[in-house]
Amino acid sequence: MIDLDLTSAMWRKSSYSTGNGGICVEVATVRAGTGIRDSKLGAASPVLAFGHDAFARFLDAIKGGRLGR
Repeated sequence: MIDLDLTSAMWRKSSYSTGNGGICVEVATVRAGTGIRDSKLGAASPVLAFGHDAFARFLDAIKGGRLGR
């Protein structure tokens, strides 16, 4: 993970969120990378921060079923 400045980022609900039972994540993309946070906690949520290449690999792993639930 990297340190991203997400203070002015525009967060959006991820298209991968189920929307059921509050199981949603928000995603924000800035020049240096992408952040992911829990939508229930909003700005108080811890953020997973990725560089662009690492985020692309993360999404590929999710889509390919290589990450457990």
